[in-house]
Amino acid sequence: MKTITYLHKKITPSKIICVGRNYTEHIQELGNETPEEAVLFCKPNSAISDTLYFIQEDCRFEGEICFLIEDKKLAAVGFGFDLTKAKTQEYLKSKGLPWERAKAFNNSAVLSDFVPLKGDITTLEMKLYLNDTLQQHAHYELMIHKPDALLQEIQSFMSLEDGDIIMNGTPKGVATYKSGDLFRAEVYLENKLIIEEIFVVQ
Repeated sequence: MKTITYLHKKITPSKIICVGRNYTEHIQELGNETPEEAVLFCKPNSAISDTLYFIQEDCRFEGEICFLIEDKKLAAVGFGFDLTKAKTQEYLKSKGLPWERAKAFNNSAVLSDFVPLKGDITTLEMKLYLNDTLQQHAHYELMIHKPDALLQEIQSFMSLEDGDIIMNGTPKGVATYKSGDLFRAEVYLENKLIIEEIFVVQ
């Protein structure tokens, strides 16, 4: 089973719950409709990786603020890539089919270490740099569905176990990537840098 790191311990998530279409400008850049309720889907434990691999030419990165669950609460925060096989997803969407082939493949959830979520959650902010150029920028105010509301909605129909992860959706700026690209992910809380992670595409 795949693990993530939290407080220098290895944690084994049973699943990852992903939020789609949670930032208006990202919805617009992909030409999607704004949903009336949160779009939720899952990635299995086998999707977890701490290494960003080149998958294929049309594979898209989506940088996201992520939350670790403990005692049914948002206990910790991290950064994650939700990788997407874009052409496969477009085909599945056109046929009204589930997204797993495009979203839930091995190594499609690339995660940083997690740190305790201590502070004002409304100040959360994420910056993702690609080869030293700011590519994505997310913060709490841009989220359509806020983290606490998402937690309640998910728990209304699905049990969350300790160690499960919520990937909170991606802002505008998603794109494809290639071997050798360098990403720097930063997460801020109360204007303090709490996570900085470097990923070099393998």
